[in-house]
Amino acid sequence: MADEKLIIDVRTLPEWEKNRIDNTLLIEWQDLLAAVNDMNINKNHEILLFCRSGNRSGKAKKILEENGYTNVKNLGSIQDAGNYLKLPVIDNNQ
Repeated sequence: MADEKLIIDVRTLPEWEKNRIDNTLLIEWQDLLAAVNDMNINKNHEILLFCRSGNRSGKAKKILEENGYTNVKNLGSIQDAGNYLKLPVIDNNQ
C-alpha cells in the first residue's frame, strides 16, 4: 500500500448499501481518525475522502489535518469522486 492512495467513503452503511464505488473503504466520518490511526498510516500518505454531498468528507478532512495528516483531499460527493477516480458509481439496487 506504500504507493496506493487510500480512498475512503465516509458515509453510513445504509448509504453505502444504496450505491458505492469499488475498491474504496467504508469508514463513517466520525470513526475515521481512530480507524486511520489503527491502520498505522503514514501522516504523508495520500488519503482521498468522499461522501454523499462533500460535507462530511470536508469535516473528516479537517479532523485528519488537525491530527497531522498532510496529504488529504476531499473529493466531494460520490458522483464527483467517481468522476475524479474514473470509476463508476455502482447502484446496489439494480
